[in-house]
Amino acid sequence: MTNVLKVAVTVAAFVGVALGSYGVASAASGSGSSTASSLAATTTLPQPPQGGSPWGRQRSDETRLTGEALAKVTAIAKAKVPGGTIVRVETDADGHAAYEAHMTRSDGTPVTVYVGKSFDFVSVETR
Repeated sequence: MTNVLKVAVTVAAFVGVALGSYGVASAASGSGSSTASSLAATTTLPQPPQGGSPWGRQRSDETRLTGEALAKVTAIAKAKVPGGTIVRVETDADGHAAYEAHMTRSDGTPVTVYVGKSFDFVSVETR
């Protein structure tokens, strides 16, 4: 083989190895492009606050309900938001009421149902 041909074959082999390595590294790191990532880049979805829900994480000054209190507040919340899903039921440290049930309506809208100390309905707040 001539020197020019040897150089061309060597360069082609080098480029092939380099591109192959880049492809493997991109796939491993997830930085390559795909239909899903392209779709995600063009679609803007609302992002919940830290904690994965519209209400954030449970506050340190609020306590999750258990037992009879949990059952009563859950029943009131489900009656006030038919078809809704309970996310978290806890004491309310903001002073709206004694207890609060964080929920999502069937259409995905976040709501909070407030219940008094005597297990009387207080209000529903839409977020």
